[in-house]
Amino acid sequence: MQGVHLVEHPLVQHKLTLMRDISCSTRSFRELMNEIGILLCYEVTRDLPLETKAITTPITAMKAPILAGKKLVLAPILRAGVGFLDGMLQLVPSARVAHIGLYRDPVTLGAVEYYFKAPHDLRDRLVIVVDPMLATGNSAIAAIDRLKEVGAAEIRFVCLLAAPEGISKLQGHHPDVKIWTAAIDEKLNEHGYIVPGLGDAGDRMFGTK
Repeated sequence: MQGVHLVEHPLVQHKLTLMRDISCSTRSFRELMNEIGILLCYEVTRDLPLETKAITTPITAMKAPILAGKKLVLAPILRAGVGFLDGMLQLVPSARVAHIGLYRDPVTLGAVEYYFKAPHDLRDRLVIVVDPMLATGNSAIAAIDRLKEVGAAEIRFVCLLAAPEGISKLQGHHPDVKIWTAAIDEKLNEHGYIVPGLGDAGDRMFGTK
């Protein structure tokens, strides 16, 4: 799919399979989410711009590459999106963090905002929205709508699993936002869950069901 980056690294696929298994414990699920967060962050940041900086090694002076521009912003969609956050911050510890609190209305499946807090200068930063599941696409669209309202101009979306319906809907609303995912599953069921999926990522991560 155009605009969609499927991360097929063997370690990502192995860890995803472990997470899908119904026997995966809450502790293991959290740990695997953290580990996959690191790997997905590596993929989504592989084309960040670089500039050179004059440094001195123990041997000699040189010009070496360093990230250019302002540090990026990680924007997890609460609550399940925070499962990626620690792993991603291990890779880019200087990143800013925005928090977007959304829950899915059980009847309409629409996204309802209950919290939003972000750095003030989003226009000058790459914003990476993170959420384990791209199912109906409603939460992703609502989060990106909100970020654009406050100035975000360059946005990427990272998820663990995506449904074709969610990809199509997100791209229809925000064709400029590229998507990184570890898998594109078959479909959504009548309750808006990804099939075969892995269940509710938030419940499995926090042990709430």
